[in-house]
Amino acid sequence: MYITRQYAVSAPAADAAALAGELRDRAEIADALYRFGLGQDLKDGDLLASSFAVDAELDFRPAAARWGAEPPLMSGRDTIVTTILGMFAGRVDTTHQVTNLRIAVDGDTARLTALVEAQHLLTSDHGTHALLKNPYDVDLVRDGDRWVMRGIRIDNAWYTGDPVAIFG
Repeated sequence: MYITRQYAVSAPAADAAALAGELRDRAEIADALYRFGLGQDLKDGDLLASSFAVDAELDFRPAAARWGAEPPLMSGRDTIVTTILGMFAGRVDTTHQVTNLRIAVDGDTARLTALVEAQHLLTSDHGTHALLKNPYDVDLVRDGDRWVMRGIRIDNAWYTGDPVAIFG
């Protein structure tokens, strides 16, 4: 499930073109997850949508199960963006921090694992919050010169605060 190999780059150091290509891919792959987080934080639908493939699926069920919630699997870029922004816009302020990225590239597909810390605060009362530390398991596909997420599984390592007040 998570990328645990003991090296980062697979292209040989002596092959400058292959190395440069892989490093570009790895930067674009990481950027897909960064666009996802920042798109939520800025409530920017275009930026958020740019992180997903048209047929993307986002599975927040493993994380939500930690506090007893049962959200549906979100399918399709437009549904994911509309659902997330509809749930947060005007109601919840968020900040996302991404760390511990591990990336494996295989031609035009890739996998990414990361830890994402997500702070959620009610806009009207920042005293009501939920801070989540979530392991992400992400499948990506090449989309021209960039990469987009096709499958995202979000688990939860721990949380503080009141997720029910934030997510329902």
